[in-house]
Amino acid sequence: MNQVVIPGLGPTRRKSWFGDLNAHEAIDRLLQEIRALYTEDDVPWVIGYSGGKDSTLVLLLAWLAVAGLPAEQRRKKVYVISTDTLVENPVVSAWVGGHLEALRSAAAEQDLPFEVHRLTPEVKDSFWVCLIGRGYAAPRPKFRWCTERMKIKPSGKFIRDVVSRHGQVILLLGTRKAESQARARTMARHERGRVRDKLSPNGSLPNSLVYTPIEDLTNDDVWVSLMLHSRLPWGRDAKELLALYQGASPDAECPLVVDTTTPSCGDSRFGCWTCTMVTADKSMTAMISNNEDHDWMRPLLSLRDALDVEDDRDLREFTRASGRLHVHHGRLVHGLYTQQARADWLRQLLTVQQAARERAPQEFREIELITQAELEEIRRIWVLDKHEIEDLVPQIWEESTGAPWPGMRSFDEAFAIPKDSLDILAEVCGDDTRMYEATRNLLDIERRFRVMGRRAGLYGELEKCLSRYMFDTEEEALAHALQHQEPAPDEDEQLSLFEGRLPL
Repeated sequence: MNQVVIPGLGPTRRKSWFGDLNAHEAIDRLLQEIRALYTEDDVPWVIGYSGGKDSTLVLLLAWLAVAGLPAEQRRKKVYVISTDTLVENPVVSAWVGGHLEALRSAAAEQDLPFEVHRLTPEVKDSFWVCLIGRGYAAPRPKFRWCTERMKIKPSGKFIRDVVSRHGQVILLLGTRKAESQARARTMARHERGRVRDKLSPNGSLPNSLVYTPIEDLTNDDVWVSLMLHSRLPWGRDAKELLALYQGASPDAECPLVVDTTTPSCGDSRFGCWTCTMVTADKSMTAMISNNEDHDWMRPLLSLRDALDVEDDRDLREFTRASGRLHVHHGRLVHGLYTQQARADWLRQLLTVQQAARERAPQEFREIELITQAELEEIRRIWVLDKHEIEDLVPQIWEESTGAPWPGMRSFDEAFAIPKDSLDILAEVCGDDTRMYEATRNLLDIERRFRVMGRRAGLYGELEKCLSRYMFDTEEEALAHALQHQEPAPDEDEQLSLFEGRLPL
């Protein structure tokens, strides 16, 4: 039994998974279990690898187990998938990328059936396309649009593709009961539904079974197991991972004691540097504080904090994208970010990217916080979907970076309205930005339909535009909404509204 030290609470005791066995014996038994599961059928395996301690241990155990089999028994594929949201902590992303390359090389050299795949979200689902392009507000617990688009969809698509080719798949995950009481309850519920020894059905992916080989290990057990095989068989060192966790913990200290010589790093967690689902990015903050070589990430932290404002109503439209009005507790529920807010977010992001490139170590000098493909999609959404025909993306790029816009100069001449015409319109409208936007949008809609063979749908688009801009101020819109308010929705409907199930 290992001693656990939790800051502020004093020492407690947690029962080790090793029990009466020493660590080597316990791990050998686990390797025997993994080998037995691997050889009993032809169902391919998929290992989810994030670069953290739990997924690294699962990958290590699977590698050791398969490598320990005779060559003729290493017959079925083991897919290693790593989902890169494109907004991962840059240091961790570089760490994971290095491991993926090492895994590919080592699998080929050692003739092992491991196949490595780095998955990314589709451009239309990326964080910056959704936030800056479409104008989705920064994620919140009741509007958590990011996880599904950026993590679940890429991995789900890959797994479904494997199932379509092989009929079934077994997923190896690094989930553990010791992570939290909620996780322990969930895993216990899944245990009761197991259809084969150690294998549980996946509720969201048909024909997928889940195997959690380290489910009973404590944090201490995980680190002990990794340190026993610190020279990972794909050529990297687990002590580097320990240092990464240590650097992401406050005061460069790890809260759990594994043994007398090696500190454990407990529950340090990494994720998207843009994440507003947490109150603060503690791991990146600790990295910056503990290592001056990471100080170049400070602008990223500042932008993340700017996104995480408690009340961003002034940055968002007071109507929904459809023009509908929704009232909750006597106030309008705001919708998408305004054009100005989205332009400001892009300007800040490109400025931060430029600052990071200038301050970062050589290996991060070409870092892309936003890709060219994302910029092109944001430009398309602004000009074609939102009728923002000023075509601001190239202008913002050049102002923020001091470099020429690398994409097309003109987005689409067929739909262009001369800049001098827009300048005249802006001058006539003066400070009335809503009148300017409404007139601009109407002109653009009419112009687009004019060059079409069929003009079906024109009146619907015009009506939708007018409904968005029929009120000059939020006060007018609220008064109208209260006067014509429909009966209050029931609790489930209200919840669906604030969870983002209704269209923005």
